[in-house]
Amino acid sequence: MDYLSGQRMACMEKMPAKIRVSLGSAIVMGLMKGKLDAAPTTAYLMTYRDGKCTANCGFCPQARESSSRADMLSRVSWPVFPTKIVVDGLRSAVVDGKIRRVCIQALNYPEVFSDLLSLVKTIGQRIDVSISVSCQPLNKRNLKRLSSSGVERIGIPLDAATEALFDKIKGVIVRGPYIWRKQFQLLREAVKIFGKGKVSTHLIVGLGETEREMIETIQRCVDIGVLPALFAFTPISGTALESNSQPSIEKYRRVQLARYLIVNKIARYENMGFDEKGRLVDFWVDKETLLSIIESGKPFLTSGCPNCNRPYYNEKPSGPLYNYPRKLVEKEIFMVKRELGLA
Repeated sequence: MDYLSGQRMACMEKMPAKIRVSLGSAIVMGLMKGKLDAAPTTAYLMTYRDGKCTANCGFCPQARESSSRADMLSRVSWPVFPTKIVVDGLRSAVVDGKIRRVCIQALNYPEVFSDLLSLVKTIGQRIDVSISVSCQPLNKRNLKRLSSSGVERIGIPLDAATEALFDKIKGVIVRGPYIWRKQFQLLREAVKIFGKGKVSTHLIVGLGETEREMIETIQRCVDIGVLPALFAFTPISGTALESNSQPSIEKYRRVQLARYLIVNKIARYENMGFDEKGRLVDFWVDKETLLSIIESGKPFLTSGCPNCNRPYYNEKPSGPLYNYPRKLVEKEIFMVKRELGLA
């Protein structure tokens, strides 16, 4: 056995025995059979433990006080597989051109960081694929370890648009481990280590914020070099927020469009107009430019890392589609215009 093979074997021996895989990813990787209306172009994996996450986010089926199914995250099921089989399936899917990125979602539990590092190193040694990680790295040292281990991009979720909502939904009020100020500190540290545009955060529209509050936080993230990825709140049975409603599609479209303008430096939050209820009423872009951007369909695609399309993470295939996993067709562009009050 040569040295490299020995190193690979050693890494495989340290890997966690099991891992969760999103249902769509499992089908693309040949681990399960099934038909997909839109195939994921990123393989979504999630660290496994026998039990729930130690955090207690009100929207999450994995929260420690949630009574939701243990195989759920948002509205997607994540069956468990032996890690070695998953790594083999991932390698084949990458070679075949079906998968262009792998994203590892990390729960909170005592051994999670060692599990995460082992997974990243194993995948990096065996497969030529870009690796994203969505986790709570806790400190600067862990950020550096992830970067040196082969992680190309990192996501550190804010989820809520304001500190008050953050505390209420995932922070001190629900006895969660997260602190608003510390999340921003970690995001800034991550930008120093990974670089601008290589750090993302999740923002969930529909947790009780106004459009103004969400768009202000989007601008704040962009200003520090962080890419905000939008999600629509999805009520899941068994979670603390199971009785809450999804945001209106009209609200989501306005926030999506504002995010696109801000991320692409076409407009800024400070110049946009809002009514007395915090509803966005002026994008600060001339109508001709705005229509051209809308007709491209780009603002309404899944936002996040390159090649991340997260099919039906927030919605049923029957719609409404909050985030489109593929290019919009003409009738969908017309529908978006109508949702924005422009048709």
